[in-house]
Amino acid sequence: MLHPKSIEWDESMKALFDRIDSILEDRYGGEWRLKRNRPARGATSNPEADGLFNVGSFFTPGYGSKFGRGYLVEIALATNEPVKSEVREEIELLVLDLVRRSLPEFFPGRELYVDRDGSMFKIYGDLSLDKPI
Repeated sequence: MLHPKSIEWDESMKALFDRIDSILEDRYGGEWRLKRNRPARGATSNPEADGLFNVGSFFTPGYGSKFGRGYLVEIALATNEPVKSEVREEIELLVLDLVRRSLPEFFPGRELYVDRDGSMFKIYGDLSLDKPI
């Protein structure tokens, strides 16, 4: 069973990445064909399951990371077409900017940061559940 504050945290994180997913879909949605088994944007009730992008995060205890525990940001494109490395980098930097600007809104009063950790970005800092979200 999950703690209510943990559920609230996860819901805020999901809302943040659903917004970012929507921004990416608006900007890049028609650039590449979807994989054959991928529904079109808006075809499901969950933005993670349709459209070109699946953007989200997952918790990591941070063993071996200079930032420690946090949430790794995952950016997946649901296409089999090649995506130029410059465009992928552009998308990653846009996601980085959007996460940085959105964290204070979705997690007010918390010291949260986002930096590259290996090949991914990591959200780290005040991950405590003792403050309201």
